[in-house]
Amino acid sequence: MKPTATSVPGIYKTSEGEDTIRSAYRRLLEDWPVPAGQRTFRTGQGDTFVVTCGPAGAPPLVLLHGSGANSVMWAEHIAAWAEHFRIHAIDMIGEPGLSAPSRPPLDSDASAAWLDDVFDGLGLTQSAIVGTSLGGWLALDYAIRRPGRVTRLALMAPGGVGRQKWSVLITAILLRPFGRRGRSIVLHRALGVPAGYTVASPQAAALGAFTLLVHGQFRPRLDRLPLFSTQALAALDAPMLTIVGGRDAMVDSHQTKQRLEQAGKIVRLLPDAGHLLPGQTQPILDFLRG
Repeated sequence: MKPTATSVPGIYKTSEGEDTIRSAYRRLLEDWPVPAGQRTFRTGQGDTFVVTCGPAGAPPLVLLHGSGANSVMWAEHIAAWAEHFRIHAIDMIGEPGLSAPSRPPLDSDASAAWLDDVFDGLGLTQSAIVGTSLGGWLALDYAIRRPGRVTRLALMAPGGVGRQKWSVLITAILLRPFGRRGRSIVLHRALGVPAGYTVASPQAAALGAFTLLVHGQFRPRLDRLPLFSTQALAALDAPMLTIVGGRDAMVDSHQTKQRLEQAGKIVRLLPDAGHLLPGQTQPILDFLRG
């Protein structure tokens, strides 16, 4: 029996905030870097929204974003990856996209069952997956539970391997009274963006403004991500590349590297990077093409 949807009506602070975020997201989707189609279909956890682009006959590639985000976070990578893959960027359930607010228990088969529904809805028997942060945890969980459906795994700062860090959450609580300025400070610390950093394009500036909007109106998941056992990680057959930042404020990247290398996996540690890992378009593409 498939698990039923786990509705979490309070993922937004207000209904007006939800409407504002969804409207702003739809405007950002209008600037998707390449021609794309959009569809929403039913799953056991409710509606799931997917952006699809790239040649129809190309190998499939599923993208799973991080917490507090949605599919526009992949914008910088899409043009390069869509030359070689049929991309399906999925708005994860329970996050500030256009999918259902469901948040099934992470220590169960429910998330994998949801992805089963997504794969089936897209007509995929198997696919390569790129995941970041919470999306990286979800990708690992799926590859462990459904090994036959994942051909390659490329992960950026994934959860579930190294310990979670909570200092950023404490900072967020302390800076809550300072509104937008406080949220900006927290995001810079959480993502590892250097002080005084300026974006290089109007698109990046729009995405940064949207991220601040989201974190003013959205309630992120606060439950601890289950850790994968070394045995489960070692048993993964799909080729796997993990990229982590040495100054990650959200996840212990050094422990992530140590545990994955003990499991025989390839890990690249960028010493000066944080949780946000820009500039990885080509390394991931090279790995995916194999």
